[in-house]
Amino acid sequence: MDDIALAGIVLLGASVQWLTGMGFALVTVPALVLLLGPAEGVVLANCASGVICLIGLAEGWRRVRVGAMVPLCVAAVCTVPVGAWLTRRLAEPTLLTVMGALVTVAVALVMGGARVAALRGTRGAVVAGAVGGVMNSAAGVGGPPVSLYAVNAGWSVAEFVPNALFYGVVVNVFSVAAGGLPSLGGARWVWVALALGAGMLVGRALAGRLSERRARGLMLGLALVGGVTTLVKGVAGL
Repeated sequence: MDDIALAGIVLLGASVQWLTGMGFALVTVPALVLLLGPAEGVVLANCASGVICLIGLAEGWRRVRVGAMVPLCVAAVCTVPVGAWLTRRLAEPTLLTVMGALVTVAVALVMGGARVAALRGTRGAVVAGAVGGVMNSAAGVGGPPVSLYAVNAGWSVAEFVPNALFYGVVVNVFSVAAGGLPSLGGARWVWVALALGAGMLVGRALAGRLSERRARGLMLGLALVGGVTTLVKGVAGL
């Protein structure tokens, strides 16, 4: 039953990611953490998200703004070890509380399209990348700070998606290097791989049938429910 639940979570996340260009970690991390535990759930999300970003980037790598991404990625790489250290040091209830709070707040900020003066220019890129690096390795959700940076930089969706995918590849590679691979066993890895493939196919099939606004609303709604659930479970265990 756990294998089926794991496959379902990954399939849903992959579908949402392929449909909207973002959201795998936001949708899956709360459920993966509750199913596998904080450490295993986060590193699995890092692995799966990195693979999806790499596949998605194959179609849009020419639109990556390398100059703009350098400060974001360098800052993220520098702070990834901090998040990995926190994951190893904090007790599980505390980790669940922190992860749930991070996801909930991140979703709320993205939904509100928050305008923050500190997230503009090169300084904003460094701040967003640094915060994203910690969040990605500690809680598996490094995308929201980059989303907020893009909003404040005035990027269009077409500009944001390939650059977010590029960032996702870089930050997830270093997060996996810092946190290690999840110890799932051969059978579970097969379930995860099949679910990833099926999810991307589902997302591609739905891309022309669901408007971008509705797809994004669905993704953020699922992420918000998951974040609040994880937060409540963590607080209850303190």
